Amino acid sequence: MVDGLLLQVFTFLGAAIISVPLAKRLGLGSVVGYLLAGAVIGPFGLRLLGVPVSDIMHFAEFGVVLMLFLIGLEMAPKRLWALRQQIFGVGLSQTLITAAVLFALCHWLIGWSATLSVVVSLSLALSSTAVGIQTLEERGELQSPAGRSSFSVLLFQDIAVIPILAIFPLLASTSSLASDGEPTWLAITKLAGMVAVIVVGGRTLLKPLLRIIARTRLRELFTGLALLLVIGAALAMQWVGISPALGAFLAGVVLADSEYRHELESDLEPFKGLLLGVFFMSVGASVDFNLLADNVGNLTLAVIGLMVLKGVILFALGKITRMTTRQCVRFAVSLAQGSEFAFVLLGFAAGLSLVDAAIRDMVVATVAISMFLTPLVWLLAEWIMQRAETSSSQQSKASAEQLAEEMPQKPVIIAGFGRFGQIVGRMLISNGIAVNLLDQDPDHIDMLNGFGFNVFYGDATRLDLLHAAGADDAELLVIAIDDRDKITKLVTLARRQFPELKLLVRAIDRRHVYELRDIGVYETYRETFGSALELGKDALRALGYRHREALNAMHRFRSRDLDDIDELYKLWQDRAAYRSRARAMNQQLHALIEDDREQTGVDPMWSEQERTGDDGGRSPE
Repeated sequence: MVDGLLLQVFTFLGAAIISVPLAKRLGLGSVVGYLLAGAVIGPFGLRLLGVPVSDIMHFAEFGVVLMLFLIGLEMAPKRLWALRQQIFGVGLSQTLITAAVLFALCHWLIGWSATLSVVVSLSLALSSTAVGIQTLEERGELQSPAGRSSFSVLLFQDIAVIPILAIFPLLASTSSLASDGEPTWLAITKLAGMVAVIVVGGRTLLKPLLRIIARTRLRELFTGLALLLVIGAALAMQWVGISPALGAFLAGVVLADSEYRHELESDLEPFKGLLLGVFFMSVGASVDFNLLADNVGNLTLAVIGLMVLKGVILFALGKITRMTTRQCVRFAVSLAQGSEFAFVLLGFAAGLSLVDAAIRDMVVATVAISMFLTPLVWLLAEWIMQRAETSSSQQSKASAEQLAEEMPQKPVIIAGFGRFGQIVGRMLISNGIAVNLLDQDPDHIDMLNGFGFNVFYGDATRLDLLHAAGADDAELLVIAIDDRDKITKLVTLARRQFPELKLLVRAIDRRHVYELRDIGVYETYRETFGSALELGKDALRALGYRHREALNAMHRFRSRDLDDIDELYKLWQDRAAYRSRARAMNQQLHALIEDDREQTGVDPMWSEQERTGDDGGRSPE
């Protein structure tokens, strides 16, 4: 007997594994792949689903909750302040203008009620974060003027979802805040109190709790705590009658300046991606092909009208912010579609009886089709621009110069900030070098935050953490971890994933130097070599050597030792040959020093006069 749940999981995963790589191979993006997979296996396709689509979507909406939590984690005050003009200027303008125009069309042209027009216009004014960001990232445009403006607009829209969710109950004839019969003022008081609990409790309790769990060094326990935080905040808001997304978002904002933010992002990102994939497949499965067949003309007009309207508004805003024509087109095409949040908003509005099922299905279909068309429209726009722009090279040069001026200094990443890494980091920071620090010791994290360092908590051998710390654009990676195996693992990972990134690597001992050379890394620094040389020099001074001779002896030994490593590396797998050659090298070094003394005729030791200070006024040097 085949388990029904396992069969459903197998169906979803199989459809995704087949369709998503195919869609990406065709340049359409993963979201389109998920939508197509859902349409194929859905009740209007091959009918492979054994449960109602609404049940699946209800479960998969937790992916949207996780998305809002991760968005909240990005709401660090410094980042918001740097993008304040684009977020609250371009983002607010785009949302309000688009919503106003759509409201006018729905209310006065189509003839819908004011309430219904508000619901539909606000739902369609938003753009898809998943489609927009992914389209820009896959084409290397995320750091361009169009990419930064798109990110700012999407960031504002993500924030705007929260007040929109709060507005919808107020539009309903019976507010969801008072759906259980309690007075509205009491429901509002409960909501305000719950927000205060999340904010205050998050700052006073969550951070110490995260620190305690981090000290256990059990990654699965930290992941479990991250999920517990999101679910707890979502349930808290659901308890007072508001969307769980608001609670998740607030919890993310509270932890935005936490040293554990990047670890939380890394741990929750796979869950968010998987659940969002199921969510998009549910959306694809919910598209009624009978509805499409019966309303081809209306849907075609709606999709084209929506994308043209939003594209024109975005293009105009791009021009106002002084983008080039090419960047304006990319900005417009990236955000001309509907948003995944439209599915959430329309579902929420339908539950409040603000929109009937027929209109909701038409709007959902419009949004889904516009999301599907975005990658295709992007390819078409790029082809037209390449054909039409005779001065493209000059404009590209201007865009590159503008981007170069606006791009921040490339950082240096230091992995490991213990006794070894601290010295390197302090030296770089004192010389004005931007440094991102990776460390897994909670005590180090507390100390570093007190000094204002830019710290990323987590295991430096995790690829997602390296991406978060900026390894894609970093100038240099300094590996100062005190674990031999982790150093080797990180070097291997960095060379494979970031081949252009320069590495400077701490080595535990000479054998470790050889191991690192085996994987192609030659810029290694033995952790005790420099301090041991200094001690050796001072030992010679204590035994009576002149300062200059002791210093020369140190430099001579250092140079010869580094040369010896090159030769001994060839023999280190043959233990007998290695030991024999090492003994011979020590004898050669001693003979070399003796020959040098005989040739110069200089006694390295202090004379009796020099020891007693009676040197006739000569300097001891």
